[in-house]
Amino acid sequence: MLVLSRKKNESIVINDDISIVVVEIRGDKVRLGVEAPKEVPVHRREVYDAIKKAESEQQTAGDIDAAPTE
Repeated sequence: MLVLSRKKNESIVINDDISIVVVEIRGDKVRLGVEAPKEVPVHRREVYDAIKKAESEQQTAGDIDAAPTE
């Protein structure tokens, strides 16, 4: 993991087309702005985990539906 220190209004760049900007620092909360192409999905970790879990459950249900019957 790369760990960087940034101040308000400073940013980092990922792969030439994604920028992450420190918008605000208030107490123990940091607000980040993410600029990325529309085709690049950007989610909070808990939302990403929920999406992956739902996809996994759908795939599992699909595998059960596709199972051969005797």
